[in-house]
Amino acid sequence: MSDSLLLGAVAYDPKVVTIWAGFRSWFRDRGLDLDFVLYSQYERQVEDLLAGRIDLAWNSPLAWLRAERLARAQGTTVRAVAMRDTDRDLTSVIVVRADSEYRTLTDLRGRTVAAGAIDSPQATLLPLALLRAAGLDPDADIDLLRFDVGVGLHGDHVGGERDAAQALRAGSAEAACLIDASLLLFGREGTLPAGSVRVLAETEPYDHCNLTAGPAADPALVDHFGKLLLNMSYADDTARPLLDLEGLKKWLPGRTDRYAALDRAVTETNFYDPQGALGAAGYRP
Repeated sequence: MSDSLLLGAVAYDPKVVTIWAGFRSWFRDRGLDLDFVLYSQYERQVEDLLAGRIDLAWNSPLAWLRAERLARAQGTTVRAVAMRDTDRDLTSVIVVRADSEYRTLTDLRGRTVAAGAIDSPQATLLPLALLRAAGLDPDADIDLLRFDVGVGLHGDHVGGERDAAQALRAGSAEAACLIDASLLLFGREGTLPAGSVRVLAETEPYDHCNLTAGPAADPALVDHFGKLLLNMSYADDTARPLLDLEGLKKWLPGRTDRYAALDRAVTETNFYDPQGALGAAGYRP
């Protein structure tokens, strides 16, 4: 049995190296031997988690769902250990220009709707599920303008959302799909100036990333890791810069009941099949 934990994280930004190098030192200073490896995409990270090549994975919500499906198919389990305070109760929105004639989602029939990357839960999968729930087939009833920026990063790269917002502002799309945090960001930076758009529809609240323990991880070490993580304080001068970089004030226990809407969207689109195999047409991480 190993006395160390190996964590996988996806390098969606150069700061990821700084973050996890800092966390490694922080944990080692407290007696837990933690190391990390970086991935260029979530699919390989999930596969390595289930194969036992890593013990923990900092997973997107989509990666969590695939890990669950792969584990179930293999007769094993994965565990959501922790998540950030900022990972809870998020929403995605479909926005239109403030002066547009559109009042309901069905008004978008035959119109151009801009979305993020094919594998973005927040800017593609969840908003398009809103359209399906309103009776619109995204493949047939609208002209989907998708911006496949950072494919394989599961929407961690905001570039696709920014391109969608710019398409809406420029008039090449009648609506855009965004996470609520990006809508606020784009308002502050001027991509979508205040008052220029309005929300046409909003998803139910959902959760985002979690730290997932794989089937090969030592449960006692994972419990120790989780206890240290949940006790990490923003008042700790050595932890605060890392928490700021990772975008949180406090770690919270992992929960999985707010992934149901994304799970339905994955099933409806066959993004992953029930055994966790890739099923989305044109998805090349």
